[in-house]
Amino acid sequence: MRSDYGQRYRELYERHWWWRAREAVILDVLRQHRPPQGWGRILDVGCGDGLFFEPLSQFGEVEGVEAAAELVDLELVRSGRVHICPFDHRFQSGKRYSLILMLDVLEHLSDPEAALGHALSLLEPDGLLLVTVPAFMVLWTNHDVLNAHLARFTKKSFSELAGRAGLRVQSSRYFFSWLFPAKLAARLGQHLFRNQPKLPMIPPRWVNEALYKLSRLEERTLGAWHCPFGSSLMVMGSKAASDQVPVDSPGGWKEPRQVACTEQDSATQAAELLPTLRY
Repeated sequence: MRSDYGQRYRELYERHWWWRAREAVILDVLRQHRPPQGWGRILDVGCGDGLFFEPLSQFGEVEGVEAAAELVDLELVRSGRVHICPFDHRFQSGKRYSLILMLDVLEHLSDPEAALGHALSLLEPDGLLLVTVPAFMVLWTNHDVLNAHLARFTKKSFSELAGRAGLRVQSSRYFFSWLFPAKLAARLGQHLFRNQPKLPMIPPRWVNEALYKLSRLEERTLGAWHCPFGSSLMVMGSKAASDQVPVDSPGGWKEPRQVACTEQDSATQAAELLPTLRY
């Protein structure tokens, strides 16, 4: 992550229309799928400084994992709410989670299949995995370069990835559909004028609010129609039936051995894991 981007991330997350609208969409979906008893433990993968923790706390007990130590308040680390660790075999919290979120994380990883598989290994047998990723390679712009993205996904390509990882997809849909033509235009402009990547800026207040309201209007009117295109893809899934081994059966799940992850480990892996620039 560029240091100047990391320094501005909290402000962007709290004020920029895109982050606010994405958070609202995710909270809407979680309310619709919340089990009667709620979720017990929740894991936010690539949580950054825990900016989503407070809204998520209405659904259960929240903790997160983040590879980039420089993004995280040390108090969150000391409290045990954020683990500084790459999200690979080294992250073994000794817990299982009934809800795991991977919000704009997989596109940063060289091995998204392994990351999905690891998330499933931490999921309760009846748990839910919620994933968001950028959609359609045709929308690739300087923004993807700035955020160190390695891929954008379609329903088809993500379904193939999910199948290899052992994820049973329950639903998938595109959102930010109105942004699709805007990003196409941005791609064309960058091709013509050879623009260089720039940090995202918060628009003037009236523009910022108008784009937020437009995004919310789209969700209320088109959200249930599953538009065939959009700049982002949301997938919800669970463990494939063959992976759900009862705990008390031979070979059933046991508490994994905890592996310490130091800040040095995080630094060496940050280039390929979870830059949490979710836009």
